[in-house]
Amino acid sequence: MAQFQETAETSALTRPPSVTPRGVAATELRPWGSFTILEEARGYKIKRIEVKPGHRLSLQMHHHRSEHWIVVSGTARVTCGDAEIVLSNNQSTYVPQCTTHRLENPGVIPLVLIEVQNGEYLGEDDIVRYQDDYARAEK
Repeated sequence: MAQFQETAETSALTRPPSVTPRGVAATELRPWGSFTILEEARGYKIKRIEVKPGHRLSLQMHHHRSEHWIVVSGTARVTCGDAEIVLSNNQSTYVPQCTTHRLENPGVIPLVLIEVQNGEYLGEDDIVRYQDDYARAEK
C-alpha cells in the first residue's frame, strides 16, 4: 500500500503544469441547456455542451474560430453550411471558421457533446446570430 501511495505522489509531482487539474469548472446556463469550459489555453478551448431535448442553438457563425463536435450521448442534428447531418454516440463533425452552423437536439434525452474550438480569438462575443429561438439574433 505504501509503495502505491509513493508512486501516485511521485507521478502527481512530475506531471506537466498543462495537465494538472484546476478544479471544477463553472457551468453557464443558456435557454437551450448549458456549457462547461473544461480547459482553455492559447489557441484552443474545450467545452462540454448539453442541449435539452427539443431545443437548438442559434443559426450562427464565428469569424475567428473553427469547432469540432464529438457526441457523447443523445442525438445531434447539425446544420453546417448547406448540409444537414444527424450524429449519435461517438460520431463527430467539423465546423470551419466563417461557416453558418446550428446544433439541435431532436431526441428525447439530453444531447451531450464535447466541443473543441480552435482559433486566435475564442470569446463568447464572436458569434454572429442569423436566427434564434430565444430572440438573441442580430438586429
